[in-house]
Amino acid sequence: MDDGQQTRAPLAGGRRLVRWASAVVVALVIGLVVVAWLADRFAPETAGPVAIADVSSERLLALGSVVGLAAAHDTHAWLGLPYAQPPVDALRWRAPRAPNAWVDTFDALAFGPPCVQLPSRLGGVATAGPDGVVGEEDCLRLNVWAPRLEPDAIPSGRERLPVLVFLHGGGNRWGHAGLSMYDGARLAGRERAVVVTFNYRLGPFGWLSHPALRREADDPLEASGNFALLDQVAALRWVARHIGEFGGDPNDVTIFGESAGASDVLALLLAEPARGLFHRAIAQSGSTDSVGRVEAEAPFDPEAGEGSGLRKSSAETVVSLIERSGVVPDREAARRYAAELPDADLRSFLRGRSPSEVLDAYRDPDFPDRLDVPILIRDGALLPEDDWLEVVAAGRFHRVPVVLGSNRDESKLFLSQDPEHVRRTFGLFYRILDPVDYERRARHHSDLWAIRAVHGPAQAMLAAGHREVYAYRFDWDEMPKLLGVGVELSQLLGAAHGFELPFLFGTFELGDPLVDRMVFREETRASRELLSQRMMDYWGEFARAGRPGRGGAADGVAWPAWAAEDGRVGALLVFDAEADGGIRVDRSQLSIDRVIAAVEAEPGLDRREKCALVRDLFARNGRARGSIPIGADGQPCPDERGDPL
Repeated sequence: MDDGQQTRAPLAGGRRLVRWASAVVVALVIGLVVVAWLADRFAPETAGPVAIADVSSERLLALGSVVGLAAAHDTHAWLGLPYAQPPVDALRWRAPRAPNAWVDTFDALAFGPPCVQLPSRLGGVATAGPDGVVGEEDCLRLNVWAPRLEPDAIPSGRERLPVLVFLHGGGNRWGHAGLSMYDGARLAGRERAVVVTFNYRLGPFGWLSHPALRREADDPLEASGNFALLDQVAALRWVARHIGEFGGDPNDVTIFGESAGASDVLALLLAEPARGLFHRAIAQSGSTDSVGRVEAEAPFDPEAGEGSGLRKSSAETVVSLIERSGVVPDREAARRYAAELPDADLRSFLRGRSPSEVLDAYRDPDFPDRLDVPILIRDGALLPEDDWLEVVAAGRFHRVPVVLGSNRDESKLFLSQDPEHVRRTFGLFYRILDPVDYERRARHHSDLWAIRAVHGPAQAMLAAGHREVYAYRFDWDEMPKLLGVGVELSQLLGAAHGFELPFLFGTFELGDPLVDRMVFREETRASRELLSQRMMDYWGEFARAGRPGRGGAADGVAWPAWAAEDGRVGALLVFDAEADGGIRVDRSQLSIDRVIAAVEAEPGLDRREKCALVRDLFARNGRARGSIPIGADGQPCPDERGDPL
């Protein structure tokens, strides 16, 4: 027996060691997968071989001659083309000006720099410069991919190609069009289309409404403070004027965006200067959230109710910049100084601040690595003063065919980084603490996202009589259990926010060859590529015809409109792997009331826990809600102070 015990003890210790080592390996690998995905999604292109101009790519624009390079999938690419003058010095916080012409041939061989932003793996560029900032203010560049053709074979007239213009995500605070994930070569080559991506100003450089700036503006549009949205309009104007030289049809332009880019697509549907510059629109995982001018400009006063500005309104950030400059001893003195400063002097002061000083003034006090910036300002000129849903329901929008979509597990990308729900080892993701609660929260959060991105906007358009609306849900989650143990990526992430992009662009690149092999396994290659091709085909058919149809395939699943002729509404096309049901139609409708009812019906939660879940759901999902009854007594849930929500 002693011998047996002596034999088993080392084995038991060995097993513990193996389990410990396995746990460490799993933690490291999961962390690498998620962190590398985020890093690659929002990191600029890494240095590679020197690009060589392809003489057959030379095109003569009204601005001058431009030459690009031979890209993959039998395409040409023209990278880093300026679509506006640099918004620097006196042009900071001004509407974009038309680009200057050039004399020599422009070598469009490399992406332009990202716009100014904080370093971030969640939406920007991971590595900062010495001042803690990445990017440049001189960043208004775009990129074009088109089928590879000799100059004398460029399509013209009725043969011109559809144009797909992509608006990148990143919360309107981070991001860069020059990401490998956004490489437009495969999409352009497969769909025989022209694909455009572009940078636009971010954070406070793209969104700032202040009376001193408004009084300087040349017109009400410039006074809107929505400089990023004006950049997007300028990029579309560039496309309208020049895309024909690349074989594109300026009368067949589809804008498509993801996350914040999708929110901007929805905003452009309301922006009068964008009328006629695009002819279809696709919004992937967006929202209709916005802020009023008072919120964007007024001092922060919690007691003022609707008369209060936000914590980082322009009034508050100007005071912060003055206080940080050292010209006054404290914040109250800075507030008096700002009130007495003439407009011209204040503008000069603001334009004299370095990018890092401006960004520091907008750091979120609760999350210092993030910016708290009022985005999409309802100024009454560029954007209507009323809420998006109200404006659209009243019929005041560009009536173009629209696709709206979301991913089944949108919120898991963010929940997977929350230490309340995922335990980390060595700072990396390890395991889900309560799988039941994790799935519950992910489901309800993702349903609310779908309401904001799809169901709410679609119903508002239907109320206005607009029936050219199509919707989708992305469900793909063919991910492995890492090393056969630990957390399955399909459970941790699943069909998370942004995960449709590698399929839509067909890149399947997540930052590192090892990570790519972990997430996109060889055994799923055939099904992945098939789903990717079908998604591209549906997007391409929508761009060509204004309806996705069967994605150009006779045997394809017909994508129905949101509202059927027989009165049924809520049709979605689901994109999934064949093994999980494939591409199919679903008619599951969502509404805020249904989400609340689902919370009320949750087993195993008492009323206090249900109320806490409701608070969390609506605190993290934008739009506020009035009293929310939970429980048979019909009493509204109290907030954390005991007041009704």
